[in-house]
Amino acid sequence: MSISVPHYQDYEQLVELLNKSSNNFNMQLIDKAYKLAEESHKNQRRKSGIPYILHPTSVACILSEWEMDEQCIAAALLHDVVEDTPVTLDEIIRGFGKQIANLIDGVTKLGKIPYSSREEQQAENIRKMLIAMSNDIRVIIIKLADRLHNMRTISCMEPQKQRDISLETMEVYAPIAHRLGISAVKDELQDLSLRCLDPIGYKEIEDALALKSDERYEFIQSIKQKLIARINEFIPNVYVEGRVKSINGIYRKTFMQGKTMEQIYDIYAVRVIVDTINDCYNVLGIVHDLFKPLPNRFKDYISTPKPNMYQSLHTTVIGKEGIPFEVQIRTWDMHHTAEYGIAAHWKYKLGISKKDTMEERLVWIRQMLENQKEIEDATDIVRNIKSDLVPEEVFVFTPKGDVISLPTGATVIDLAYAIHSEVGNRMIGAKVDQKIVSIDYKVKTGEIVEIITTKDEHHGPTRNWLNIVKTSEARNKIRQWFKREKRDENIVEGKEELIKEFKKNGIYIPEKDLPEILAETVKKQRCNNLEDFYAAIGYGGIQLWRILPKIKEEYNKKISPKDKDSVQVLPHNAPEPKKKVNGGVYIEGIDNCLIKYSKCCNPLPNDDIIGFITRGFGVSIHKRNCKNVPVNIETCADPERWIKVSWAGEVQDSFKSTLEIIANDRTGLLADITILLSNMHIFIHSLNSRETKNGQATIHATITIKGLTHLQTVMTKLSNINGIVSIDRL
Repeated sequence: MSISVPHYQDYEQLVELLNKSSNNFNMQLIDKAYKLAEESHKNQRRKSGIPYILHPTSVACILSEWEMDEQCIAAALLHDVVEDTPVTLDEIIRGFGKQIANLIDGVTKLGKIPYSSREEQQAENIRKMLIAMSNDIRVIIIKLADRLHNMRTISCMEPQKQRDISLETMEVYAPIAHRLGISAVKDELQDLSLRCLDPIGYKEIEDALALKSDERYEFIQSIKQKLIARINEFIPNVYVEGRVKSINGIYRKTFMQGKTMEQIYDIYAVRVIVDTINDCYNVLGIVHDLFKPLPNRFKDYISTPKPNMYQSLHTTVIGKEGIPFEVQIRTWDMHHTAEYGIAAHWKYKLGISKKDTMEERLVWIRQMLENQKEIEDATDIVRNIKSDLVPEEVFVFTPKGDVISLPTGATVIDLAYAIHSEVGNRMIGAKVDQKIVSIDYKVKTGEIVEIITTKDEHHGPTRNWLNIVKTSEARNKIRQWFKREKRDENIVEGKEELIKEFKKNGIYIPEKDLPEILAETVKKQRCNNLEDFYAAIGYGGIQLWRILPKIKEEYNKKISPKDKDSVQVLPHNAPEPKKKVNGGVYIEGIDNCLIKYSKCCNPLPNDDIIGFITRGFGVSIHKRNCKNVPVNIETCADPERWIKVSWAGEVQDSFKSTLEIIANDRTGLLADITILLSNMHIFIHSLNSRETKNGQATIHATITIKGLTHLQTVMTKLSNINGIVSIDRL
């Protein structure tokens, strides 16, 4: 499933779209906005060389497709004039009114969520974005349309700029689109970003899907026909459509979770849209009658909507073909909400008339802003917001039946603090589905979780909880408790931690000199005195590793050489520190990095290998002779992304490898192969055979092995089976 990139759209196309809309637009206002934008941008061009005005008109076209209001359309046409031309905000206010000016100002303030500027500025920009969203959600809807068009036309940018923009899109904008329920935009932003961040992984999946495009189309069509024929007997006005999971969705499950394409149950999906909620449940019964449902794969998001108001019935079933597929069942209202999310409010004029509904859907923005108030370290703000924005969520139940959503990976502690601060502070344990679990247990969708608390008012969290929790809300509430309740203990803990870090870094500062050496650092961390500084370290408000380089600089300036004599240094003949291993592989110049073994060549220990930096998804390991590895690295498009890697001695991991076996076809051939592999304790992932015209059979066997030597042993033993002609590793 490749991404189709539309052309730039001009003002005539925008007018055509608006005329087709069911809304009545003030075309005089929109025409006035266009003329100002055209005049302001007349001498400007995009990186691709096309007139700049085609960008705002294209953004306005996207918003018109989302059925946004006339103020939004006008603001989209003008969204770059204040930032990129001499036109001022006061001129916009005089010409178009305060509301449109506020939308433009909000978008302008967002700027670029910076990966290229200082971390403090990055934190401030993200905070500004949230404030702008909380005041008028249309600001971020315009920004999403702007980012979507930029991503569709990103190929004209420099490669590094493409990767920076794509990473920011993947980490911030796509999750926001998810939170706002705009799934179509989220999927497209993620796919477009992935294509820049890991072009090889993207191409692998795209090619794998393309190879079976005809089969896929026929399969989906046959399912649609069966459903339509049966449902139409009982329910009128049914619409059925089919889709394939997004490339990013497949990528996350194959490369990130180590699954094969065959193990992804929702790679194919069919959507059934009906008129009423009763029809939804009736269709579910028909689907389960037609196809066999897979256990534990049914989700009812109609009775229990997601926090972004998404509603549908989801069930995974399997037909006679043996291929599992997902069926989504929803009403037309649910469908518009699922596709357009919060933007659907303007389509149905709910944005103004039902403010309570809108308020409910924006609570998470205000909660995120609230969570950041107590944080001293600006870079922590960025990390916390990104962790809160992760698209994947779990939905758990309290014993009272309340549904609470948490990011994937959240623990029972996160749940306790999501319920209430006091529940978290007095927590002493948890039960999941009536069974006691450990304090670091990660909750899963559908579980009923009971938090066990004590009546002791003085009971509180332990410091290691800060290393366990996933959400910024829980982390900040734990820090607040320690800040409020344990000041003396925090001072002692903080000072001990600081001295420990000094020793690790070869820093010796006499007690009497600490106030002078740390004075500048204390001031920059907004602490009134040294005790406040120690206390902030103690409760986790200050991350030492971030401020230590500056302290070391002050130390070197102010401490005399004789004071440094007591610093312990390594002798000249001290052994070099060991290289750090990343999942069985040494990566030159990189420690603690996520790696994945590329599925295009399935490298094994002792193969000659090379690494490819995917910008946001770790390092992909390839065989040096893989078809996707350039023959000459120095002259390829991105030579800096190819890095040296090597195997880390005795690798303990298991690896998947696929063998192509050519054999004279006979009865019992597959049985002999299966028995031999079983006797060797080899796990078989898949075993497929097809007959060829010359009386032979081609067999593809995907198995788990320990490395190249182990694989060679397996191949040698297989070659002794009667009728085997050749065995090759794919």
